[in-house]
Amino acid sequence: MIVGAGEVGFHIAKRLSEESQDVVVIDRDPTQIKKINENLDVQAFLGSGTSPRLLKEAGIKEADLLVAATDSDEVNLISCLLARNLNQYMLKVARVRNQEYLEETEIFSKDLLGVDSIINPESVMVKNILNLMEIPGAFEVIDFVKGRVKLIGFRINKDSPVAGHQLLSFTELQEKLLVGAIVRENQVVIPQGKDTIEADDLVYVVAKNDELEYVLALLNPGEEALRRVIIVGAGQTGTSLAAALDQTRINTKIIDKNSDQCTRLAENLEQVIVINGDGTDKNLLQEENIENVDFMISVTGDEENNVLISLLGKGLGAKRTITRLNKLSYIPLVSAIGIDTVVSSRLSAVQAILQYIRRGKIISVAPLKGVHAEAIEAEALETSEIVNVPLSKVKFPKGAIVGAIIRGEEIIIPHGESIILPQDHLIIFALQQVVPKLEKLLTVKLDYF
Repeated sequence: MIVGAGEVGFHIAKRLSEESQDVVVIDRDPTQIKKINENLDVQAFLGSGTSPRLLKEAGIKEADLLVAATDSDEVNLISCLLARNLNQYMLKVARVRNQEYLEETEIFSKDLLGVDSIINPESVMVKNILNLMEIPGAFEVIDFVKGRVKLIGFRINKDSPVAGHQLLSFTELQEKLLVGAIVRENQVVIPQGKDTIEADDLVYVVAKNDELEYVLALLNPGEEALRRVIIVGAGQTGTSLAAALDQTRINTKIIDKNSDQCTRLAENLEQVIVINGDGTDKNLLQEENIENVDFMISVTGDEENNVLISLLGKGLGAKRTITRLNKLSYIPLVSAIGIDTVVSSRLSAVQAILQYIRRGKIISVAPLKGVHAEAIEAEALETSEIVNVPLSKVKFPKGAIVGAIIRGEEIIIPHGESIILPQDHLIIFALQQVVPKLEKLLTVKLDYF
Protein backbone atom coordinates (compact mmCIF):
# COMPACT_ATOMS: atom_id res chain seq x y z
CA MET A 1 0.00 0.00 0.00
CA ILE A 2 1.38 3.40 -1.05
CA VAL A 3 0.07 6.63 0.47
CA GLY A 4 0.93 9.50 -1.86
CA ALA A 5 0.88 9.33 -5.67
CA GLY A 6 3.48 12.02 -6.35
CA GLU A 7 6.77 11.29 -8.17
CA VAL A 8 8.04 8.91 -5.47
CA GLY A 9 4.75 7.06 -4.96
CA PHE A 10 4.11 6.84 -8.71
CA HIS A 11 7.54 5.38 -9.49
CA ILE A 12 7.40 2.86 -6.63
CA ALA A 13 3.92 1.80 -7.79
CA LYS A 14 5.13 1.58 -11.41
CA ARG A 15 8.12 -0.55 -10.44
CA LEU A 16 6.00 -2.95 -8.37
CA SER A 17 3.24 -3.13 -10.98
CA GLU A 18 5.78 -4.09 -13.67
CA GLU A 19 6.87 -6.94 -11.40
CA SER A 20 3.24 -8.19 -11.07
CA GLN A 21 2.91 -7.21 -7.40
CA ASP A 22 -0.49 -6.40 -5.90
CA VAL A 23 -0.39 -2.63 -5.33
CA VAL A 24 -2.85 -0.14 -3.82
CA VAL A 25 -2.27 3.63 -4.06
CA ILE A 26 -4.08 6.32 -2.02
CA ASP A 27 -3.99 10.06 -2.80
CA ARG A 28 -6.18 13.10 -2.16
CA ASP A 29 -5.55 14.66 -5.57
CA PRO A 30 -8.05 13.54 -8.29
CA THR A 31 -5.48 14.44 -10.98
CA GLN A 32 -2.89 12.08 -9.50
CA ILE A 33 -5.45 9.28 -9.16
CA LYS A 34 -6.48 9.81 -12.80
CA LYS A 35 -2.80 9.58 -13.84
CA ILE A 36 -2.40 6.34 -11.87
CA ASN A 37 -5.53 4.81 -13.39
CA GLU A 38 -4.49 5.76 -16.93
CA ASN A 39 -0.89 4.56 -16.70
CA LEU A 40 -0.57 1.76 -14.14
CA ASP A 41 -2.17 -1.60 -13.49
CA VAL A 42 -2.80 -0.94 -9.77
CA GLN A 43 -5.78 -0.12 -7.53
CA ALA A 44 -6.18 3.60 -6.80
CA PHE A 45 -8.28 5.19 -4.03
CA LEU A 46 -9.14 8.89 -3.83
CA GLY A 47 -8.87 10.15 -0.26
CA SER A 48 -6.53 10.69 2.68
CA GLY A 49 -4.04 8.18 4.05
CA THR A 50 -5.05 9.45 7.50
CA SER A 51 -8.61 8.07 7.15
CA PRO A 52 -9.03 4.77 9.07
CA ARG A 53 -12.17 4.03 7.04
CA LEU A 54 -10.35 4.45 3.71
CA LEU A 55 -7.32 2.44 4.87
CA LYS A 56 -9.63 -0.44 5.82
CA GLU A 57 -11.54 -0.15 2.55
CA ALA A 58 -8.24 -0.21 0.61
CA GLY A 59 -7.20 -3.46 2.32
CA ILE A 60 -4.74 -2.36 5.03
CA LYS A 61 -5.39 -5.54 7.05
CA GLU A 62 -4.09 -7.74 4.21
CA ALA A 63 -1.10 -5.55 3.28
CA ASP A 64 2.52 -6.60 3.84
CA LEU A 65 4.05 -3.13 3.49
CA LEU A 66 2.95 0.50 3.83
CA VAL A 67 5.01 3.19 2.09
CA ALA A 68 3.91 6.67 3.29
CA ALA A 69 5.44 9.00 0.69
CA THR A 70 3.30 12.15 0.55
CA ASP A 71 4.86 15.63 0.68
CA SER A 72 3.52 16.02 4.24
CA ASP A 73 5.58 14.50 7.08
CA GLU A 74 2.54 14.67 9.35
CA VAL A 75 0.32 12.70 6.95
CA ASN A 76 3.08 10.10 6.53
CA LEU A 77 3.53 9.66 10.28
CA ILE A 78 -0.21 9.48 11.07
CA SER A 79 -0.67 6.92 8.25
CA CYS A 80 1.98 4.73 9.90
CA LEU A 81 0.40 5.19 13.33
CA LEU A 82 -3.01 4.10 12.02
CA ALA A 83 -1.42 1.18 10.13
CA ARG A 84 0.26 0.01 13.33
CA ASN A 85 -3.13 -0.26 15.01
CA LEU A 86 -4.95 -1.75 12.01
CA ASN A 87 -2.28 -4.32 11.04
CA GLN A 88 0.44 -5.04 13.60
CA TYR A 89 2.34 -7.40 11.26
CA MET A 90 2.96 -5.08 8.30
CA LEU A 91 6.20 -3.17 7.65
CA LYS A 92 5.83 0.64 7.73
CA VAL A 93 8.16 3.03 5.89
CA ALA A 94 7.71 6.82 6.14
CA ARG A 95 9.26 9.63 4.15
CA VAL A 96 10.25 12.40 6.62
CA ARG A 97 12.01 15.66 5.71
CA ASN A 98 11.63 17.92 8.76
CA GLN A 99 14.97 18.01 10.60
CA GLU A 100 13.23 18.56 13.96
CA TYR A 101 11.41 15.24 13.66
CA LEU A 102 14.60 13.46 12.62
CA GLU A 103 16.40 14.67 15.73
CA GLU A 104 13.69 13.15 18.00
CA THR A 105 14.31 9.54 17.00
CA GLU A 106 12.36 8.04 19.93
CA ILE A 107 9.02 9.28 18.52
CA PHE A 108 9.34 6.73 15.69
CA SER A 109 9.67 3.77 18.07
CA LYS A 110 7.22 0.85 18.09
CA ASP A 111 5.75 2.15 21.36
CA LEU A 112 4.79 5.53 19.86
CA LEU A 113 4.36 5.89 16.08
CA GLY A 114 5.48 2.38 15.20
CA VAL A 115 7.51 3.37 12.12
CA ASP A 116 9.88 0.60 11.02
CA SER A 117 12.06 2.80 8.81
CA ILE A 118 12.45 6.52 8.15
CA ILE A 119 13.44 7.69 4.67
CA ASN A 120 15.05 11.15 4.53
CA PRO A 121 15.73 11.77 0.82
CA GLU A 122 17.66 15.02 1.33
CA SER A 123 20.26 13.42 3.63
CA VAL A 124 20.69 10.52 1.15
CA MET A 125 21.15 13.05 -1.66
CA VAL A 126 23.74 15.07 0.29
CA LYS A 127 25.68 11.87 0.99
CA ASN A 128 25.55 11.01 -2.73
CA ILE A 129 26.95 14.44 -3.66
CA LEU A 130 29.78 14.18 -1.11
CA ASN A 131 30.64 10.70 -2.47
CA LEU A 132 30.80 12.14 -6.01
CA MET A 133 33.15 14.88 -4.87
CA GLU A 134 35.43 12.29 -3.24
CA ILE A 135 36.07 10.41 -6.49
CA PRO A 136 37.25 12.66 -9.36
CA GLY A 137 35.55 11.92 -12.67
CA ALA A 138 32.76 9.69 -11.32
CA PHE A 139 29.15 10.47 -12.26
CA GLU A 140 27.73 8.12 -9.63
CA VAL A 141 29.18 6.66 -6.41
CA ILE A 142 27.29 4.27 -4.14
CA ASP A 143 28.67 2.77 -0.94
CA PHE A 144 28.07 -0.87 -0.07
CA VAL A 145 29.09 -2.77 3.06
CA LYS A 146 29.59 0.52 4.99
CA GLY A 147 31.90 1.95 2.32
CA ARG A 148 34.29 -1.01 2.04
CA VAL A 149 33.03 -1.67 -1.49
CA LYS A 150 32.13 1.11 -3.89
CA LEU A 151 29.98 1.07 -6.99
CA ILE A 152 31.37 3.76 -9.27
CA GLY A 153 29.97 5.05 -12.56
CA PHE A 154 32.42 6.54 -15.09
CA ARG A 155 32.15 7.89 -18.60
CA ILE A 156 34.98 6.31 -20.58
CA ASN A 157 36.94 8.89 -22.56
CA LYS A 158 38.86 8.05 -25.73
CA ASP A 159 42.21 8.25 -23.88
CA SER A 160 41.23 5.61 -21.31
CA PRO A 161 43.42 2.46 -21.48
CA VAL A 162 40.25 0.31 -21.41
CA ALA A 163 38.51 1.97 -24.41
CA GLY A 164 38.12 -0.43 -27.35
CA HIS A 165 39.02 -3.55 -25.35
CA GLN A 166 37.00 -6.66 -24.54
CA LEU A 167 36.37 -7.39 -20.87
CA LEU A 168 38.13 -10.76 -21.35
CA SER A 169 41.40 -8.88 -21.95
CA PHE A 170 41.47 -7.36 -18.44
CA THR A 171 43.13 -10.43 -16.87
CA GLU A 172 45.35 -8.39 -14.53
CA LEU A 173 42.28 -6.56 -13.20
CA GLN A 174 40.16 -9.59 -12.32
CA GLU A 175 40.86 -9.38 -8.60
CA LYS A 176 40.63 -5.58 -8.39
CA LEU A 177 37.35 -4.64 -10.09
CA LEU A 178 34.37 -6.01 -11.98
CA VAL A 179 32.44 -4.21 -14.71
CA GLY A 180 28.82 -4.73 -13.71
CA ALA A 181 26.92 -2.61 -16.23
CA ILE A 182 27.52 -0.64 -19.42
CA VAL A 183 25.15 2.13 -20.54
CA ARG A 184 25.37 2.88 -24.25
CA GLU A 185 22.89 5.20 -26.00
CA ASN A 186 20.55 4.99 -22.97
CA GLN A 187 20.48 1.17 -23.13
CA VAL A 188 21.73 -0.73 -20.06
CA VAL A 189 23.76 -3.90 -20.73
CA ILE A 190 24.85 -6.38 -18.05
CA PRO A 191 28.07 -7.39 -19.83
CA GLN A 192 29.78 -10.72 -20.47
CA GLY A 193 33.45 -11.41 -21.17
CA LYS A 194 33.18 -10.87 -24.94
CA ASP A 195 31.60 -7.41 -24.60
CA THR A 196 33.79 -4.42 -25.51
CA ILE A 197 34.04 -1.10 -23.66
CA GLU A 198 33.78 1.81 -26.09
CA ALA A 199 34.67 5.49 -25.71
CA ASP A 200 31.67 7.49 -24.36
CA ASP A 201 30.19 4.43 -22.63
CA LEU A 202 28.91 4.92 -19.09
CA VAL A 203 30.46 2.08 -17.14
CA TYR A 204 29.58 0.89 -13.63
CA VAL A 205 32.36 -0.92 -11.78
CA VAL A 206 32.56 -2.57 -8.37
CA ALA A 207 35.87 -1.88 -6.65
CA LYS A 208 37.39 -2.46 -3.22
CA ASN A 209 37.87 0.78 -1.32
CA ASP A 210 41.59 0.13 -0.88
CA GLU A 211 42.03 -0.36 -4.67
CA LEU A 212 40.39 2.94 -5.62
CA GLU A 213 43.59 4.77 -6.55
CA TYR A 214 44.53 2.07 -9.04
CA VAL A 215 41.01 1.91 -10.51
CA LEU A 216 40.81 5.70 -10.92
CA ALA A 217 44.17 5.86 -12.67
CA LEU A 218 43.03 3.15 -15.08
CA LEU A 219 39.49 4.31 -15.90
CA ASN A 220 39.92 8.06 -15.65
CA PRO A 221 43.57 9.03 -16.06
CA GLY A 222 44.50 12.67 -15.52
CA GLU A 223 41.71 13.59 -13.08
CA GLU A 224 42.97 15.94 -10.37
CA ALA A 225 41.96 16.13 -6.71
CA LEU A 226 39.12 18.47 -5.70
CA ARG A 227 40.17 22.03 -4.81
CA ARG A 228 37.36 24.51 -5.57
CA VAL A 229 33.56 24.21 -5.27
CA ILE A 230 30.67 26.63 -5.86
CA ILE A 231 27.20 25.76 -4.51
CA VAL A 232 24.14 27.62 -5.82
CA GLY A 233 21.13 27.38 -3.49
CA ALA A 234 21.16 27.61 0.31
CA GLY A 235 18.11 25.49 1.08
CA GLN A 236 18.32 22.37 3.21
CA THR A 237 20.54 20.51 0.71
CA GLY A 238 22.90 23.41 -0.02
CA THR A 239 23.22 24.27 3.68
CA SER A 240 24.02 20.65 4.61
CA LEU A 241 26.64 20.46 1.84
CA ALA A 242 28.23 23.76 2.90
CA ALA A 243 28.36 22.59 6.53
CA ALA A 244 30.08 19.33 5.50
CA LEU A 245 32.64 21.16 3.31
CA ASP A 246 33.24 23.74 6.06
CA GLN A 247 35.18 21.03 7.90
CA THR A 248 37.55 20.46 4.93
CA ARG A 249 40.29 22.36 3.15
CA ILE A 250 38.27 22.62 -0.06
CA ASN A 251 37.77 26.23 -1.17
CA THR A 252 33.95 26.54 -1.09
CA LYS A 253 31.51 29.35 -1.92
CA ILE A 254 27.72 29.25 -1.61
CA ILE A 255 25.40 31.65 -3.50
CA ASP A 256 21.76 32.39 -2.66
CA LYS A 257 19.25 35.18 -3.41
CA ASN A 258 17.77 35.21 0.12
CA SER A 259 19.71 37.77 2.18
CA ASP A 260 18.33 36.54 5.54
CA GLN A 261 19.37 32.97 4.78
CA CYS A 262 22.84 34.18 3.73
CA THR A 263 23.20 36.10 7.02
CA ARG A 264 22.28 32.99 9.05
CA LEU A 265 24.70 30.85 7.05
CA ALA A 266 27.56 33.32 7.40
CA GLU A 267 27.13 33.25 11.19
CA ASN A 268 27.43 29.44 11.30
CA LEU A 269 30.12 28.74 8.71
CA GLU A 270 33.81 29.43 9.33
CA GLN A 271 35.61 28.57 6.08
CA VAL A 272 32.85 28.68 3.44
CA ILE A 273 32.32 32.07 1.75
CA VAL A 274 28.61 33.06 1.61
CA ILE A 275 27.50 35.29 -1.31
CA ASN A 276 24.09 36.98 -1.55
CA GLY A 277 23.28 36.98 -5.26
CA ASP A 278 21.64 35.28 -8.25
CA GLY A 279 23.26 32.07 -9.52
CA THR A 280 21.94 32.80 -13.04
CA ASP A 281 23.91 36.10 -13.14
CA LYS A 282 26.78 35.55 -15.59
CA ASN A 283 28.74 38.57 -14.29
CA LEU A 284 28.49 37.36 -10.69
CA LEU A 285 29.74 33.88 -11.63
CA GLN A 286 32.68 35.39 -13.53
CA GLU A 287 33.49 37.67 -10.56
CA GLU A 288 33.58 34.57 -8.34
CA ASN A 289 36.04 32.88 -10.72
CA ILE A 290 33.72 30.18 -12.03
CA GLU A 291 36.37 29.41 -14.66
CA ASN A 292 38.05 26.09 -13.86
CA VAL A 293 36.06 25.53 -10.64
CA ASP A 294 36.17 21.75 -10.00
CA PHE A 295 32.49 21.38 -9.11
CA MET A 296 29.51 23.66 -9.60
CA ILE A 297 26.54 22.28 -7.66
CA SER A 298 23.06 23.66 -8.47
CA VAL A 299 20.59 22.70 -5.73
CA THR A 300 17.99 25.50 -5.69
CA GLY A 301 14.30 24.61 -5.31
CA ASP A 302 13.68 25.45 -9.00
CA GLU A 303 14.82 22.54 -11.19
CA GLU A 304 14.59 24.45 -14.50
CA ASN A 305 16.82 27.11 -12.94
CA ASN A 306 19.24 24.40 -11.79
CA VAL A 307 19.61 23.17 -15.39
CA LEU A 308 20.14 26.73 -16.64
CA ILE A 309 22.73 27.47 -13.91
CA SER A 310 24.66 24.27 -14.67
CA LEU A 311 24.72 24.94 -18.42
CA LEU A 312 25.82 28.54 -17.76
CA GLY A 313 28.54 27.37 -15.36
CA LYS A 314 29.76 24.76 -17.85
CA GLY A 315 29.85 27.39 -20.61
CA LEU A 316 31.92 29.69 -18.37
CA GLY A 317 34.51 27.01 -17.65
CA ALA A 318 33.33 24.90 -14.67
CA LYS A 319 34.94 21.45 -15.00
CA ARG A 320 32.01 19.44 -13.59
CA THR A 321 28.39 20.18 -12.70
CA ILE A 322 25.99 18.46 -10.31
CA THR A 323 22.35 19.39 -10.89
CA ARG A 324 19.36 18.77 -8.64
CA LEU A 325 16.28 17.54 -10.53
CA ASN A 326 13.10 16.13 -9.04
CA LYS A 327 11.14 15.20 -12.16
CA LEU A 328 12.48 11.73 -12.88
CA SER A 329 11.28 11.92 -16.49
CA TYR A 330 13.76 14.79 -17.09
CA ILE A 331 16.83 12.77 -16.05
CA PRO A 332 17.50 10.94 -19.37
CA LEU A 333 16.97 14.21 -21.30
CA VAL A 334 19.42 16.48 -19.48
CA SER A 335 22.50 14.31 -20.00
CA ALA A 336 21.95 14.79 -23.74
CA ILE A 337 22.33 18.58 -23.39
CA GLY A 338 25.62 18.52 -21.48
CA ILE A 339 24.62 18.13 -17.81
CA ASP A 340 27.30 15.99 -16.14
CA THR A 341 25.57 14.50 -13.10
CA VAL A 342 22.00 14.65 -11.80
CA VAL A 343 20.92 14.14 -8.19
CA SER A 344 17.30 13.85 -7.11
CA SER A 345 15.72 13.69 -3.67
CA ARG A 346 12.88 11.67 -5.23
CA LEU A 347 15.28 9.19 -6.83
CA SER A 348 17.05 8.97 -3.46
CA ALA A 349 13.69 8.15 -1.84
CA VAL A 350 12.94 5.47 -4.46
CA GLN A 351 16.44 4.03 -3.87
CA ALA A 352 15.90 3.91 -0.11
CA ILE A 353 12.42 2.36 -0.35
CA LEU A 354 13.33 -0.37 -2.89
CA GLN A 355 15.19 -2.46 -0.31
CA TYR A 356 11.94 -2.98 1.61
CA ILE A 357 10.04 -4.31 -1.39
CA ARG A 358 12.61 -6.88 -2.49
CA ARG A 359 12.24 -10.52 -1.44
CA GLY A 360 15.18 -12.41 0.06
CA LYS A 361 17.49 -10.90 2.66
CA ILE A 362 18.07 -7.57 0.89
CA ILE A 363 20.28 -5.02 2.65
CA SER A 364 20.21 -2.17 0.13
CA VAL A 365 19.17 -1.40 -3.45
CA ALA A 366 20.48 1.29 -5.81
CA PRO A 367 18.76 2.04 -9.15
CA LEU A 368 21.28 2.51 -11.97
CA LYS A 369 20.83 5.12 -14.69
CA GLY A 370 17.45 6.16 -13.33
CA VAL A 371 15.39 2.99 -12.97
CA HIS A 372 16.43 0.60 -15.80
CA ALA A 373 18.68 -1.61 -13.65
CA GLU A 374 19.60 -2.17 -10.01
CA ALA A 375 22.63 -2.90 -7.88
CA ILE A 376 21.48 -5.03 -4.97
CA GLU A 377 23.31 -5.86 -1.75
CA ALA A 378 21.93 -9.13 -0.38
CA GLU A 379 22.82 -11.82 2.13
CA ALA A 380 23.17 -15.37 0.79
CA LEU A 381 20.73 -17.61 2.66
CA GLU A 382 21.68 -21.19 3.46
CA THR A 383 18.41 -22.31 1.86
CA SER A 384 18.85 -20.53 -1.50
CA GLU A 385 20.03 -22.13 -4.76
CA ILE A 386 23.12 -19.93 -5.11
CA VAL A 387 25.22 -21.30 -2.20
CA ASN A 388 27.87 -24.04 -2.11
CA VAL A 389 28.20 -24.37 -5.91
CA PRO A 390 30.57 -22.62 -8.37
CA LEU A 391 29.05 -19.42 -9.83
CA SER A 392 29.33 -20.89 -13.34
CA LYS A 393 26.82 -23.59 -12.27
CA VAL A 394 24.28 -21.15 -10.76
CA LYS A 395 21.35 -20.48 -13.11
CA PHE A 396 21.56 -16.69 -12.94
CA PRO A 397 19.03 -15.05 -15.27
CA LYS A 398 20.58 -13.43 -18.34
CA GLY A 399 20.90 -9.79 -17.36
CA ALA A 400 22.22 -10.40 -13.82
CA ILE A 401 25.79 -10.72 -12.55
CA VAL A 402 27.51 -10.97 -9.15
CA GLY A 403 29.90 -8.03 -8.79
CA ALA A 404 31.43 -8.84 -5.39
CA ILE A 405 31.30 -11.36 -2.56
CA ILE A 406 31.96 -10.08 0.97
CA ARG A 407 32.91 -12.76 3.47
CA GLY A 408 33.68 -11.27 6.89
CA GLU A 409 36.64 -8.94 6.32
CA GLU A 410 37.46 -10.49 2.93
CA ILE A 411 36.23 -8.88 -0.30
CA ILE A 412 36.22 -11.18 -3.35
CA ILE A 413 35.81 -9.98 -6.93
CA PRO A 414 34.34 -13.24 -8.28
CA HIS A 415 34.96 -15.42 -11.34
CA GLY A 416 33.24 -18.54 -12.64
CA GLU A 417 34.82 -20.91 -10.09
CA SER A 418 34.04 -18.70 -7.06
CA ILE A 419 31.67 -20.31 -4.54
CA ILE A 420 29.13 -18.35 -2.48
CA LEU A 421 28.80 -19.51 1.12
CA PRO A 422 25.82 -19.01 3.46
CA GLN A 423 25.83 -15.52 5.11
CA ASP A 424 28.12 -14.04 2.43
CA HIS A 425 27.07 -10.55 1.35
CA LEU A 426 26.68 -10.17 -2.41
CA ILE A 427 26.67 -7.15 -4.70
CA ILE A 428 24.52 -8.09 -7.71
CA PHE A 429 23.78 -6.11 -10.88
CA ALA A 430 20.45 -6.87 -12.55
CA LEU A 431 18.28 -5.45 -15.31
CA GLN A 432 14.87 -4.49 -13.97
CA GLN A 433 13.02 -7.15 -15.98
CA VAL A 434 15.04 -10.03 -14.46
CA VAL A 435 14.73 -8.88 -10.81
CA PRO A 436 11.73 -11.20 -10.07
CA LYS A 437 13.76 -14.24 -11.28
CA LEU A 438 16.72 -13.08 -9.22
CA GLU A 439 14.52 -12.74 -6.12
CA LYS A 440 13.49 -16.38 -6.49
CA LEU A 441 17.16 -17.40 -6.55
CA LEU A 442 17.85 -15.41 -3.38
CA THR A 443 14.94 -16.88 -1.40
CA VAL A 444 14.22 -20.32 0.07
CA LYS A 445 14.39 -23.39 -2.20
CA LEU A 446 11.06 -25.18 -2.53
CA ASP A 447 12.56 -28.53 -1.49
CA TYR A 448 13.62 -26.94 1.82
CA PHE A 449 10.05 -27.49 3.04
